[in-house]
Amino acid sequence: MKYWRVIRYFVKRKYGINTEELDMLFFLYSEEYFNVDKFKEFNSLLGWNKKRFKKLRKEGWIEVVKPYKFGGPKALYGLSFKTVHLIRSIYDKLEGGPIPTAKSKNPIFLAKAGYSDKVYRKAIERMNEAIRQEQCHSLEL
Repeated sequence: MKYWRVIRYFVKRKYGINTEELDMLFFLYSEEYFNVDKFKEFNSLLGWNKKRFKKLRKEGWIEVVKPYKFGGPKALYGLSFKTVHLIRSIYDKLEGGPIPTAKSKNPIFLAKAGYSDKVYRKAIERMNEAIRQEQCHSLEL
């Protein structure tokens, strides 16, 4: 968790999501399948945004698993492959995986980066170096 803030910033920039949406995806990751009521239950803890569910569906973070049938149970939803891949990637980075520094994989390293991106760019470089040092040190033992 030492580098959570840096990892979160990278994820938000790369995937164009905000902190509340990321929190929601983490919550739903543990649910496997859910309906709109379960979504609203956690959404009530986040900043007020009635369009969050539609936005996450439109952008492909959430997908329909079982559609609603008239007179039947509510529709069931699940996380898309894209979301599962994102969450697993975050866990990998929290466990010591490096953040990519290639411009094609990390918008923070683009030439047109703003001030905050440049600050986080240096933090990512320091983080990756610390991870490399730690891995080299553990191999020597």
